[in-house]
Amino acid sequence: MSELAVTKFNEAYIKCTSEDLGLLQSLSDFFTFPVPGASFMPSVRAKRWDGKVRLFSKATGKIYAGLLPYIQHFCKENSHTIILDESLTIGGGVPTNDVSKFIDKLSLKDIEIRDYQLNAVTHALNNKKTILLSPTASGKSLIIYCIIRMMKVLGHRCLLIVPTTSLVEQMYKDFIDYGWDAEKYVQRKYYGYDIDESKPVVVSTWQSLATFDKKYFDQFGCVIGDEAHLFKSKELQKILGALINAKYRIGTTGTLDDSKTHKLVLEGLFGTVHHVTTTRELIDRKQLADLKIQCIVLKYPKEDCIQVKGLKYQEEMDFIVSHEKRNKFIRNLVRKQTGNTLVLFQYVEKHGKILHQMIGDTIDPQTRKLFFVYGGTDTKDRETVRSITENETNAIIVASYGTFSTGINIRNLHNIVFASPSKSKIRNLQSIGRGLRLGGNKDVATLYDISDDFTYKSYKNFTMNHFLERINIYSEQEFDYEIFNVDLI
Repeated sequence: MSELAVTKFNEAYIKCTSEDLGLLQSLSDFFTFPVPGASFMPSVRAKRWDGKVRLFSKATGKIYAGLLPYIQHFCKENSHTIILDESLTIGGGVPTNDVSKFIDKLSLKDIEIRDYQLNAVTHALNNKKTILLSPTASGKSLIIYCIIRMMKVLGHRCLLIVPTTSLVEQMYKDFIDYGWDAEKYVQRKYYGYDIDESKPVVVSTWQSLATFDKKYFDQFGCVIGDEAHLFKSKELQKILGALINAKYRIGTTGTLDDSKTHKLVLEGLFGTVHHVTTTRELIDRKQLADLKIQCIVLKYPKEDCIQVKGLKYQEEMDFIVSHEKRNKFIRNLVRKQTGNTLVLFQYVEKHGKILHQMIGDTIDPQTRKLFFVYGGTDTKDRETVRSITENETNAIIVASYGTFSTGINIRNLHNIVFASPSKSKIRNLQSIGRGLRLGGNKDVATLYDISDDFTYKSYKNFTMNHFLERINIYSEQEFDYEIFNVDLI
């Protein structure tokens, strides 16, 4: 069969060449995938785009460096000979014992690194390009910290990209908690902070980095993308592509969706997925709180079911979040809870503010604190809410999925209420992770998953189908759940 030569273009891309044009076409087909939901996109409807993503360019021969293992698999399966440039081979690894000794010297404050965290750090250092798949509340920030400290020893400037300014602040605080002089070594980069290029570590959001010139990224020998499942936008791909000297490219995430396109783009940007541990394993080891899921299926009167039948998805969502009896049910459910409770909603004006007002009208502010957090809440105020809740025993946080479903670390959280229905696997698992951290005397977390059943004859509504998808997720993750039917009258 034919030969395929693979050379290093830079740390972001490799280049594939062959005299056999048919081989290159086959490689292009191998890395061409339809984008989920593309048929609904305006560009596809207008026939300006065919709805497919092509990860390999026949014109340039370039492809993301992280996809090299897939190219090797392609050649093996099709009996092609692959000729690898020497620069693409990984050198000798670092023994786990040596990594352990290095971490011991960091003198972590009252923290003992767990075996799976140590293995994750070792894997990242040895493979240089990888995605560490480890569930929410498994201690990814400590894994990141240990890698960054090793990068400093190796002389690499490090860029840590996080999705929100809240996570910039939280990561900065975590580094201090681990015993590092973050003021000396870490630069927070977003609006309001002065630029200090003398610090070897930069922690920033991708939104803040998007305006920087490509040359800015030449300085970094390592990039770490926290919550890597979010790295799908063109701006993020542009930033990762500009990091041409970052030989260490490490993504961390607790969840990946089931789209093959999504997974391959992420692996191209960072490297192949490495499974660190699972939520079930950590619960069984008593390193996370036990999780109890109570699925509450609200059964609506016949007249509501008839009204919802035939509605489009967004119209159904609007009907649900504005339903007075439903909102009163959520209010009463939240009021009955003991311990700190997080209520997650999707729409600020149509739902979040209404729930916040309804709950606030029926609790005593002297005995129970109530917070409201959404995209318009200042970063420092969000951090204040998080810090206050850590020291409370019976507070309520009404928050948007966008602000509190990803990355926010609240150890002292006892209950989570899904006030808005969602079918997103990533959003659901990330949200569940908010309640799994151990703290104080807490060893159990309860999730109330509220769904809406407008079944009428053979008709089944959108959000009820989404609930069934969430049940599948709970089963896959081996979570314990119970289903309760409640007549909304």
